[in-house]
Amino acid sequence: MLISELGNSGAIPSLELMVRYSGARQRVIAHNIANLDTPDFRPLDVSPRDFQVALGKAIDARRQTTGTEGALNFQGSSQIRMDAQGNMTLTPGTASGNILFHDRNNRDLEGLMSQQAENAAVFRTSIELLRTRYGLLQVAISERV
Repeated sequence: MLISELGNSGAIPSLELMVRYSGARQRVIAHNIANLDTPDFRPLDVSPRDFQVALGKAIDARRQTTGTEGALNFQGSSQIRMDAQGNMTLTPGTASGNILFHDRNNRDLEGLMSQQAENAAVFRTSIELLRTRYGLLQVAISERV
């Protein structure tokens, strides 16, 4: 196995995608919180479930072809796109379910803060797991015990 292939083995590609997705979604949630009092503002969001389904399909496809090694062929969804350089672009849709206020704003501070906290936890967990994986690779390459 070449050193360049080590970055595409095991859980590393899926953890990197989780970090990219949660970072991009955090920007969408922060935008919603910043515009909470803006008249006629409708909060936007990207479905975490759609991302999880697309990631699961990419992992299953990799398992069927190469096992646990090789790059993930992440297809994305209607709201999530990957370009040739591996950059993730989100196309959020309007979240619904709340009653419009008198200023035609569809706000839910508690819901937004809950989304923000949950998304931040996913980001931190993914970063910690990724750091651990790269740490194990560093120990193996440096031949330390």
